[in-house]
Order: sequence, then C-alpha cells, then structure tokens
Amino acid sequence: MRTPIQSPAAAPAEPAGSASPAGPMPAEPTPAPAAGRDPPGAEATATTRSPAPAPAPGASGLNLALVLILATVALDAIGIGLIAPVLPQLLDAFGVHANLALHAGALTALYALMQFVCAPALGALSDRFGRRPVLLCSLFGSALDYLLMACAPWLSLLYLGRAIAGVSGASGSVAGAYIADISDESQRARRYGWLGASFGLGLVAGPVIGGLLGAVWLRAPFLAAAALATLNFALAWLALPEPRRPRAPAPQRARPSLRELAPWHSLRELGRLPDLAPLLWLYLAMQLAGQVPGTLWAIYGHDRFGWNPTAVGLSLAAFGIIHSLFQAFATGRISDRFGPSRTLLGGVISDVLGYLAFAFARSVATLAPGLLLAAGGGIGGPALLAMSSERTDEARQGALQGVLASLASLAAVIGPLLFGAIYVAGAGHWDGWVWVVGAALYLPCVPALRKLLRGPANASAAPADAAPIEAAPGA
Repeated sequence: MRTPIQSPAAAPAEPAGSASPAGPMPAEPTPAPAAGRDPPGAEATATTRSPAPAPAPGASGLNLALVLILATVALDAIGIGLIAPVLPQLLDAFGVHANLALHAGALTALYALMQFVCAPALGALSDRFGRRPVLLCSLFGSALDYLLMACAPWLSLLYLGRAIAGVSGASGSVAGAYIADISDESQRARRYGWLGASFGLGLVAGPVIGGLLGAVWLRAPFLAAAALATLNFALAWLALPEPRRPRAPAPQRARPSLRELAPWHSLRELGRLPDLAPLLWLYLAMQLAGQVPGTLWAIYGHDRFGWNPTAVGLSLAAFGIIHSLFQAFATGRISDRFGPSRTLLGGVISDVLGYLAFAFARSVATLAPGLLLAAGGGIGGPALLAMSSERTDEARQGALQGVLASLASLAAVIGPLLFGAIYVAGAGHWDGWVWVVGAALYLPCVPALRKLLRGPANASAAPADAAPIEAAPGA
C-alpha cells in the first residue's frame, strides 16, 4: 500500500545540515562545469555530455528533468501493475494449479529479494558512474524482461523473468537520488510526495489496464508492459539529462568492489551517521506496517464485510487514489508550514489511528474514516525521504536511496509471512489483532521520533560525518 521510493520506497523528509544542498541550477542546459568544479577524471562521466536543467524558480516549480523522472516512475509502476491480474492465470496455464498459491508467493518473494540485493548496488553505481547510465540500463533490462515473460514457454523462464524484473525494478533508488540531485532542501519533501504519488497512481492504473488486456489475451499485458518500458527508455535516452552533483576524486571512482555493492555495506556505512540511523529504523517500521493492508486487505474485507472481488478492487483503487492525492498535494504544504519532522510525526499518528479504526470497524461507514486516516499517513513517507536525503552528503544520495529501497524490499519479504501468520492465529478469536500489531510497530520508534523533533544532533559537525563511502578504510 506504500511506495518505497518506494521507493523506493520506496515512495520511497527533513532538513539537516549534514551537507550543503544542491542549489538552484540554470533554467536551460549549460556547457560542462568549469574546471575545478568537478575533480579530474569527471569528464568521462555523463555529466559533461548533458548537464541537468535547473529547477524552475520557487520551491514548488516544475522543470523538464523533474517531469521526465516522474513520468519514468509512473510508467514503470504501470508496467509492474499491468501483469498483476493475469499472473495467477498464467501460472495455471503452466499446469501448476495444485501449487498455484505456492508459486505465486515464490514469484513475489523472488522479486522482492532481488530488489533487496540489487537496489543498494544500483544506487552505489549511480553515485560512481552517474544516474542516467544506470537508469537507462535498468529500463532497457525491464523491456527485455517483459518480452521474455510474454514469450516464456517454460515456468523456469518465468522465474528468470521475475528475477530480472527485480533487478531492473530497483531503479526506483536511482530515481529517488535524481530527485535529491535536482532539488534543494526546501523542495525535497514536496517533490518526494510527487514521486510517491506518481508511483502510486501508476500502481492503481496498471492492474485496471492489465485486467482489460488480459481478457483479450493472457500475455497481452506483458507485451504492453514491454512497450511501456521501451517508451520509458526512449524518454530517458532522448531527454533526461545527467544531473550535476559533487563527484568523488577520480582515483576513488574506479570500478567498485563486490563488497561495496553488497546490500549490507551501504546500510552499515550510512547507519553510522547518528542523525540518519533513527530514520532508517523508522522507515523499516513504516514499510513493515504497510505490508498489513498489502497482504490481507482482500481477506479482511471478505471475512469482516463479505466483500466480493469487485468491492475489494474498488476499495483498493479508492485508497490508492486518496493516498496519492495526499502525497502530491498535502505533503509540500504541510511540510512548508510545520516542518518535515512534524509532517513525519503527523503521518505516523494518522497511520496508527487508521489501523486502529480498521481493527474495530464493523461497517463500511465506520471503515471510511480509517481509510482517510491511513491514506493521510502517506504524508509521512515523503517527509522521511527528504529528511534522510538532507542528513546524507550529496556524494552518497544514490547509496542512501538504494538502502531505503532495500529496506522496503526486506519488509516485502518478511511482512506477508509475519502478518499472514498473525492473522491466521487470531482469526478464530478476533481478526483485528493484525491491525493492532501493525500500529504497534511504531512504538519502538517513539524515542527516534522524539529525537527527530529536537533536530539534528550535530548539524555543524556534518562534514566530519559526511565523508564519502569510498574513503572508508578498505573500501
């Protein structure tokens, strides 16, 4: 139900003085940066070929680069959602009806596992070699993957396709880093809200289109997803520039070691930053809580309210749209007025109240306020992303977004198993326990929230904390 950029979510916000923010850039593409702005060797990067256009004046201004990255994320989400309605029927066509649920769960877990492993690597590679080349490779891989799945004659190739999809789908971490590169501190919460809304609306539209296409031909959604991925790639190739950002010195930008690309490497390095560690734990709790409705909404709606699949689908679509509207239009306004930390706190409180409303709701009338509260909780995610970005130096934005996407994927692996077991254990007595547990996940984060409300612990000493990952001993 949440977007990790989700990105990201890991859709994927708070000012912190750990690094100087990316300032406004010119409104039109300019020649390569002057000597001394980038270190020796930076001329080999994509930056010198196509510098990023600047954000438009004003904290909320749109610009070409931002529009293109939002379109890229939306099209990617539509491509993911397109195949969801037909995946069970496709598995059935391979003759695995007796173990349909097992294979569906395995394919879902495989996708999340590959994102967990690969998102930090893509983020770190984008820090080294640029956002644009990594994003282009990922989008090209997505197009090939969907074509493979459309033509796969064997179940083993379908598994291979989902593994490749997990790798290429980790591009959300690069998109999140791109937003940080072209935004200053006052813009990030608002723009991460737009990013989450773009992904969420894509996930709402994708299954609808996929269901309609799947009624014509079972593999048509895969071909449509391949076409969208190709369009995505073409947009990025033709018009998406490489953003200007601080570069590591040339000797440190050599080919990264396998150890640096491991998911735990960036997590360990970034977790050492005292102002960032509480946000990482809070993000993990937020993503885990988001797995409750994502896993059990259909079962909960059927068991408690007698909903049929149409009612479940309509309720999910309504939630997704309202959630995206909150992210797109409320996050920036609330953050501008109250600050990102209070915006994050408000999102957490709204989420908790929404889950408790789900636990005790006995009719659609009493469920509706819970839907609004849980959707309103969507303002917390973009605020947290912006806070995390501002507490990380500019040379490690890709690594940060990779870690966040990896944590979201880890939650997607653990959450369905954990909450499914809790629901089964409590269903014989009361089916609301799983929502109470989801709300209670935020309790261990109360000390972190209190610390965040007090502000960064040592903003003036940020440069000492902001040493590039590449400079770590043994890196």
